[in-house]
Amino acid sequence: AEVDAKVNEAAHVLKLNDYLDRRPKDLSGGQRQRVAIGRSIVRDPTAFLFDEPLSNLDAALRIEMRYEIAKLHQTLQSTMIYVTHDQVEAMTLADRIVVLDFGKIAQVGSPRELYERPANLFVAQFIGSPRMNVFPSTSVKGITLPENATEVGVRPEHIELVNPGAGLIDGTVDVLEYLGADTFVILKCEDAGQITVRVNGNSTLRPGDSVGLRISNDLLHAFNSDGLAIN
Repeated sequence: AEVDAKVNEAAHVLKLNDYLDRRPKDLSGGQRQRVAIGRSIVRDPTAFLFDEPLSNLDAALRIEMRYEIAKLHQTLQSTMIYVTHDQVEAMTLADRIVVLDFGKIAQVGSPRELYERPANLFVAQFIGSPRMNVFPSTSVKGITLPENATEVGVRPEHIELVNPGAGLIDGTVDVLEYLGADTFVILKCEDAGQITVRVNGNSTLRPGDSVGLRISNDLLHAFNSDGLAIN
């Protein structure tokens, strides 16, 4: 009875109630993935190891299962080691993240620490979507940077578009990516190259418009020639 209760509880969490009588060969890849998670749950382990558990699921089910795993973590209070290439899964599910760059640890920290204080260029551009804009430090005038800074980074959501000449640099709208609530404005900015800015979806900008980019000093990230962040 206890085993049945655990199986039924796991099946309910993983939306597998309708598939309990089916053989593995009759299940889709996503359903088999959920069965594997269910097997772990009913064993009541002290730690879980998840290796890309959502990779075979469609987008809608991936979002739903991400929520269920987060709730599962809250309920069980167990240690969960979760391997993924999906930064959204990492950021939304983790208490602490270990970012690996070709097998080497690039940084360890909470999702907020990695987003706000990346230790190097790799982490800076791996965390966040669209990824952090990075451009030569020589292309930015009017701000004081560390002497050994060779590159500067700023996230798309930390740039304010203003009139030409009123910001740190100027740019021309190249492409607009409308996503409803947000629009990603892709700009050509001379020495700084291509820069992406996240703006409100109500933006009336059009390709060819000239704009200025206002960036607060405390939202800039400076990196040295080795790609390491300069605090």
